[in-house]
This record gives sequence, structure tokens and C-alpha cells, in this order.
Amino acid sequence: MEFFCYHRDRPGSTALRMELLERHWSYMDQYEKELIARGPTFAPGGDAPSGSVHIVDLPDPAAARAFAFDEPGYQAGVYRDVLLLRWRNMLGRTMWDFPGGRTGGDRYLVLGLGAGAAADLTVPPGRDDLIAYGPLLSDDATTWLGTAALVRAPDADTARGVLTVERYADIEIHPWECGGRR
Repeated sequence: MEFFCYHRDRPGSTALRMELLERHWSYMDQYEKELIARGPTFAPGGDAPSGSVHIVDLPDPAAARAFAFDEPGYQAGVYRDVLLLRWRNMLGRTMWDFPGGRTGGDRYLVLGLGAGAAADLTVPPGRDDLIAYGPLLSDDATTWLGTAALVRAPDADTARGVLTVERYADIEIHPWECGGRR
């Protein structure tokens, strides 16, 4: 089962986040084979981290909750909240398989929170800049809750265009970069 996990930073927690970086990476090393994508988001127009995205393939919702809430930054109070939802990998690959590589170009997390009938359940045509793409679902995968995508794009407005904007209650765009040890 695939899960989308987004830890959102608590204001003023950057120093603590940096202090725990090695512990975070060591924790994530345990999930190397299960990770589909990972990396930090940033405050618009800045270098300050604003969150941490992990898309992971785990056996069940209980394992996903353990993954999210045992993370060292969460345990130490770095994050203000965690969005943890089932996700479906519509591209069938990991970020490491993205033909565009790990660097080059601006990258964004596009997070569309659902409103009503399901939308964007198929991969948009001609989207060679999609790094990861799929619907957000309830724990039992029967209810559509939104869509999450990682996108290479020249700007946030272009990144937003991967979703049918009018079909969502809210769309968040966050600068993002491929994560992991350097």
C-alpha cells in the first residue's frame, strides 16, 4: 500500500530540524527500499524548509502511522502537523527513475485537496515533467480525497496546471527538492 506523508514544519523549528538531520536520514535509511519519493519543501521565495514529503510503500495504515510518527523530527517537535493518506502511484516508478534526473529545473509539490467528485484520476497527457503523481485516498482506498504530484516546472503557476483547478477545494504549491543523503 502506498502512502503520502507530509510533515509540515512548526514555525521557528529550522535550527532543531538541522540539528536532527543525521538522525532523520538514518531513520529514512531503514526505509530505503520502500521509498517512492522524498524531499523537503521550502517557504516560497526562500531557502528555509517548510516541510518534508515522503511517499512510501508499506504493508498497511498502522505501518504508515508508525513510519510518520516515529520519525525523529516528529518526536522532537519539529513539525506542527502531519498529513498522512493512502496514495496510488499512477506513474509506477520512484523519483530515482524519473527520466529528468534529480537535479535541474525548479520542482514543486502540488497538493490538491478534494471537493466533491473525484478528479484527475488519470495521468495528464504530455506530462514528461511529472516526478510522482497520484490520488490521495482514505485508509480503505474507497474515497478520493485529493491528488498529490511532484512536478518539474518553470514556476508555481505552471506546476498548478497539472490539476483541474476548479475541481479542488484548495491547491497548495510548495517549492520542493529531491531529498536524501547528498
